Amino acid sequence: MKTRLFIAVLLVMTLAVSAKKKKEIFAESSFGVNYKGTSLTIRLEKGKEYNHPLFAIWLADENGKFIQTLYVSESIGKGVFKRVSRKTGQWLAGEIQRPAALPYWAHQRGIKNEFGTYLPTPKMPEVDAYTGATPLASFILHTKTITRLYGKYKVMLELNQTWDWNEFWTNDMYPAEKEYKTSCQPALVYEANIDTNSPSAEITMKPIGHSHYSGADGSLNADLSTITTALKIAKKITVKID
Repeated sequence: MKTRLFIAVLLVMTLAVSAKKKKEIFAESSFGVNYKGTSLTIRLEKGKEYNHPLFAIWLADENGKFIQTLYVSESIGKGVFKRVSRKTGQWLAGEIQRPAALPYWAHQRGIKNEFGTYLPTPKMPEVDAYTGATPLASFILHTKTITRLYGKYKVMLELNQTWDWNEFWTNDMYPAEKEYKTSCQPALVYEANIDTNSPSAEITMKPIGHSHYSGADGSLNADLSTITTALKIAKKITVKID
């Protein structure tokens, strides 16, 4: 009897250890592959707070000036969200502007739409080659720049996840700001400095600030002291020149 109990306990412990050692599964996708520029790989390992966030990834020069989008979640890049209207009793897709979603990217991109704001719309969408469905979990994104890179650049990433209130960013913090309630904790901005002279190095992206809470402008606030769970949406993000 004791022998059977020992074997059972050992089996449970073995399964527990195996579960801990189980490798994270990364979904892979490619964007801009028909261009002849430089290939980049962005790898994001989801954190424990990952729950359908929106993303934008872009290339900037070494001083931070926007060059091009490398990837943006389709709903933002096209201006159409899958769940906008529920008039028929079920959620239906529709056109909508969400300025608080990824405001830093939108203003850095600097293209005004027909409404005079900086978000893509169905009439003025982001380039098809760099838009796609938001990954459901950890992902590896292969992307290619439009032109060849030479020298030093920055790869930027902005992410935002709604319904992530905390003790500072509360539901009633800005009662008159409707767009604030579509963002909760503001979007986070990450940065990595890359150099084509060191193509083999995998650079870890670091959070450098948060965007405007309602997307009213393209400011970047370096104070992350009020940000909590939003910093756990991503466990680790890296970028590498291929």
